[in-house]
Amino acid sequence: MKKKFKFSLAYQILTGLVLGIVIGAIFYGNPAVETYLQPIGTIFLNMIKMIVVPIIISTLILGVAGTGDIKQLGKLGGKTLIYFEVVTTIAIIVGVLAANIFQPGHGIDMSSLSKGNIDQYVETTEEVQSESHGVLDILVDIVPSNVIKSMSEGDMLPIIFFSVLFGLGIAAIGEKGKPVLAFFEGMAEAMFWVTNMIMKFAPFGVFALIGVTVSKFGLESLLPLGKLMILVYATMAFFIVIVLGGIAKLVGINIFHLIKVLKDELLLAYSTSSSETVLPKVIQKMEKFGCPKDIVSFVVPTGYSFNLDGSTLYQALAALFIAQMYNIDLSITQQITLVLVLMVTSKGIAGVPGVSFVVLLATLGTVGIPLEGLAFIAGIDRLLDMARTVVNVIGNALATVVMSKWEGRFDSKKKVEYYSSINQPEETVQA
Repeated sequence: MKKKFKFSLAYQILTGLVLGIVIGAIFYGNPAVETYLQPIGTIFLNMIKMIVVPIIISTLILGVAGTGDIKQLGKLGGKTLIYFEVVTTIAIIVGVLAANIFQPGHGIDMSSLSKGNIDQYVETTEEVQSESHGVLDILVDIVPSNVIKSMSEGDMLPIIFFSVLFGLGIAAIGEKGKPVLAFFEGMAEAMFWVTNMIMKFAPFGVFALIGVTVSKFGLESLLPLGKLMILVYATMAFFIVIVLGGIAKLVGINIFHLIKVLKDELLLAYSTSSSETVLPKVIQKMEKFGCPKDIVSFVVPTGYSFNLDGSTLYQALAALFIAQMYNIDLSITQQITLVLVLMVTSKGIAGVPGVSFVVLLATLGTVGIPLEGLAFIAGIDRLLDMARTVVNVIGNALATVVMSKWEGRFDSKKKVEYYSSINQPEETVQA
């Protein structure tokens, strides 16, 4: 009996990540890197985006139709939103405390920093603000006037709303709904097969995306902001281990077991800075981990709009970093205002590009922090985004377990069996 090393997806993605960093470093500043590698990365991201909406619609309709209880779904929705609000508020407070304790912006020589271009984020912010995103506006936007348009734009909340109603409708018509249910069951299985095929391309996508990123900045541009980067990564690690780990312990699971189950997805999310790239696989794995289909299908996509723990933590920390950089001493009242504003502005616009920058641009002015300060951290934002994406993915995966436990529907036996299966040593018998 001889162990044989298996070049799993995680190792393939890691290899792509390392090679991308090496190529980006060797050809630093060379525009040819972006010219030739960016299309590969874009193709990979587009393939993932292509399958996200069909997977969410099919799995959610199947889950809801299987439950068929509008009261139970209403209860689940209420509990989920309460949980999201509590955890994201804790994330904001952790970010504020980290910035106050370690003061990453003090002593920064602003003349040593290069400015990035934030014009695209300013334009996006103006569009978002013109559409007004108060609490009532978010509730109105959840109901789609044209569900096909919402699907084409990947607007999660209207898609979820439509899918829930459609699933309830199928359950209500009984036998007549069975052919429709069979269609969506086949659709879900086919889309997960497509997902597994696309994931084989992931190492190439990671190689291209990270290569382009590294080629755009040099070590020199990172050094002045090194303290901010170290603090962001350390605070994210603290949040995962202590806060999310504490929540996991309260519901009877080990956060490191969850991380091990999602190791491929976390590495991919980190490399691409995109939670969307792993959404289909997270849904699939959390079902295998013991969470019911309807809860997973509802909680994970909804979390992409309401439970971005890593993003909200970073927004609080970055806001105070910029204030410290300009030697602006925010009072306790101003910091509480910052927390309250972030609690509102971070909801409902998760689908827009560069959401953390957009939220910060919409927030900084309310407490008198210069918006131009964001231009100084724009250059390293991709590296910070990689860390906050990992936290977002873990936070949403954990939320499905919490909701499943809260509803009394978590399958502990299934979880033990699945976790044991992924811990089996990779080996082959040699003759």
